[in-house]
Amino acid sequence: MADGHANGDEGLTLDDLHVGQRFESGTHAIDEAQIVAFASQFDPQRFHLDDEAARHTLFGGLAASGWHTAAITMKLIVGGGAPFAGGVIGAGGEIAWPRPTQPGDVLQVFSEVLEVTPSRSKPERGAVTLMSETRNQHGNVLQTLKARLIVPRRPPPAG
Repeated sequence: MADGHANGDEGLTLDDLHVGQRFESGTHAIDEAQIVAFASQFDPQRFHLDDEAARHTLFGGLAASGWHTAAITMKLIVGGGAPFAGGVIGAGGEIAWPRPTQPGDVLQVFSEVLEVTPSRSKPERGAVTLMSETRNQHGNVLQTLKARLIVPRRPPPAG
């Protein structure tokens, strides 16, 4: 987390968040074995499974499934890249993969709060729009994710 403060060990509530707030995740190194294992189970296309076959595609070599990049992004966000109380609960979003994730890439997620909206009908929570970029070790953006997340509000003081 680049700025902001955690609400104890439980994470940030809607009341702790503001537009422009930024977060950085830890990192995840990806290798050929991870790419092939994920693709074998969830996206069995040749350019995700076979480096030689992938050399003759627009990727120019083995490339991770976009869904694999998305799964790693989620792992990094949940692991501290967006330390929200109650977890990271999605309510929709837009995703794009401007560049492929390749063996040897080290992924890191950089996020910014775009909008904070308390719920009118559910006073105990609200929504946050979070823009996240998953970048490799060279700073290349591999994925963008604009997500609308449900975040709880701080409980009212007892009394």
